[in-house]
Amino acid sequence: MKYIGAHVSVQGGVATAPENAAAIGAKAFALFTGNPSRWSVKPITDQEADLFKKRCNALGYQPEVILPHDSFLINLGSPDKAKLAMSRKAFLEEIQRCEKLGLTLLNFHPGSHLNKMDIDECLNLIAESINLTLDKTNGVTAVIETTAGQGSNLGHDFAHIAHIIDKVEDKSRVGVCVDTCHTYSAGYDLRSEEGYDKTWREFDEIIGFNYLRGMHLNDDKRELGSHIDRHAPIGEGTLGEEFFIRLVNDPRFDNIPLILETPEEERWAQEINWLYSQIK
Repeated sequence: MKYIGAHVSVQGGVATAPENAAAIGAKAFALFTGNPSRWSVKPITDQEADLFKKRCNALGYQPEVILPHDSFLINLGSPDKAKLAMSRKAFLEEIQRCEKLGLTLLNFHPGSHLNKMDIDECLNLIAESINLTLDKTNGVTAVIETTAGQGSNLGHDFAHIAHIIDKVEDKSRVGVCVDTCHTYSAGYDLRSEEGYDKTWREFDEIIGFNYLRGMHLNDDKRELGSHIDRHAPIGEGTLGEEFFIRLVNDPRFDNIPLILETPEEERWAQEINWLYSQIK
């Protein structure tokens, strides 16, 4: 079964997220558990956490179809010691908020070397950051998101993610989220039927489908291999409708959250409905 949804607002508190997801016909959803643009985040109260769990249960959202996203400020591979310490503290708090909400996944961008260290050194640092966090927490899987490779961001090559996973000690608590826009911009040809098959074959050979925990469904405003992250509405970018039709009919993507991050929030209900309508 396909669990398609979107990254919904938490204005008014995280407990609003399940209702916002249900209002657009989503069977899965993503959210920020804190302000994604601040290092210091107000703690979630016990009352808010209980209400979030109650609403998720009432609306049929199980933890495995909820994919929270961490702060944009976090860089688990930062070459700056002070920023690395801040990132690790914030990442730990992100995982702990997931624990409090009864969630089992946390999506994050792996990190950036900022042209101040080599790639392998940065990947090792990211894995070390994950290990330190997992050692202090329970039950939440760290889900590495594929990136477009903009600037010095890592995670645009499947080999980067495989390297990190190889260094993570508890492999039962690490996973991957494939962002379709990012992956296409990174140079993986998801658009053509031949490229689609080749990309997923490489993903399985290099990383393994057993690590796939979710996807971000975004069309791409830029061309294949641009290394620029610009999301487009479904069917209105360079990936095109045929790619998404192929994906929603691919059983390899059953039973994981498939999350829209397309730029026009008011169209999410329409996009979700269209994606479901294409399932044969």
